[in-house]
Amino acid sequence: MPFPHASEALSRFTVLDLTRVRSGPTCVRQLADWGANVVKVDALTEDAGGEQPGGPRRGSDFQNLHRNKRAMTLNLKDERGLAVFKRLVAKADVVVENFRPDVKKKLGIDYEALRAINPRLVYGSISGFGQDGPYHKRPGFDQIAQGMGGLMSITGAPGEGPMRVGIPVADLTAGLFCAIGILTALLERDVSGQGQWVQTSLLQAQIFMLDFQAARWLMEKEVAKQAGNNHPTSIPTGVFKTSDGYINIATTGGRIWERCAQAVGAPELVTNPDYATAPARSKNRDALNAEIEKHTVTKSTETWVRELNEAGVPCGPIYAIDQMFEDAQVRHLGIAQDVPNDEDRHIRLVGQPVTLSRTPSQMVARPPEFGEHTEEVLREFGLSEHEILELRQGKVV
Repeated sequence: MPFPHASEALSRFTVLDLTRVRSGPTCVRQLADWGANVVKVDALTEDAGGEQPGGPRRGSDFQNLHRNKRAMTLNLKDERGLAVFKRLVAKADVVVENFRPDVKKKLGIDYEALRAINPRLVYGSISGFGQDGPYHKRPGFDQIAQGMGGLMSITGAPGEGPMRVGIPVADLTAGLFCAIGILTALLERDVSGQGQWVQTSLLQAQIFMLDFQAARWLMEKEVAKQAGNNHPTSIPTGVFKTSDGYINIATTGGRIWERCAQAVGAPELVTNPDYATAPARSKNRDALNAEIEKHTVTKSTETWVRELNEAGVPCGPIYAIDQMFEDAQVRHLGIAQDVPNDEDRHIRLVGQPVTLSRTPSQMVARPPEFGEHTEEVLREFGLSEHEILELRQGKVV
């Protein structure tokens, strides 16, 4: 039975996945979820039954990152294993790796070595700090990138010191940017007929994600500071207590601010000189927040969400993760999806946040077991039964 494709969108592409931990698997997950033929190449020395980078193979983290893929084992440190890998490369469209820059050169699987085999190959690399430069040999880690990339300096409440974000945002965005780069290179290949090397790093991704905060420095020489739950430029925007919890309220521009003041029952705030203009609201933001909260604490979160939305004021509840998945709109979107499996075990994961009308992404295959598809993949790439047997006996696969 042929391996199912998660979508027809990328089904014509074959991807060799050499990645580990999070940033690289995040990249390849995008390709797998849109139907690419992804082969995860695991080191033969990996502990098949337990701990590895990214946690246990049947743990939620690993399962989330590696759905819709097949897996094989291959010892790239053995000359015979390297020769097999190069046979796979000759027929592949994409290779993705997130080794430290010097490691792939030592293994003989760097871009130039593989490009000589397949000039159409698109080669995606994710590193901590870049493929060259003074820090290129340093190991990368998400929290290090969050700190060096400026994010921790603007996250958290004023005066409480730097604070990491609650998700590995540098890892995740580096993976997504690498996937975008790979797709761009594949589109360009349709014109030139040539592949190319796609590179990104955790540090670059994190700096890019600063977005307008980075632009404030580059254009205006203004260094952003921690603002807690307050939005740095749209005021009042932040977290406000209700009678039974908290609510987010966001205002942008004078019109929405006026509607907000009216809706909370404090129209006098609009004409108060301390809050009448955007600069005044920025200067007196703490006092303004306190005035608004005098009113929000009188009603429940549910009531305020209804009343403020009816008044045209952007707002929303602040959910714990379990509450979020029970929200009516989240359930309607269907982003939590079951993954089919022959073992009849519960696998429910977050699907793609993008929909395509003709070639949607689906959960079609559970994450693979260690080396599960080794022989199947080798046959597809043209190796004979005798060659496969020799590789098994030689402990190359």
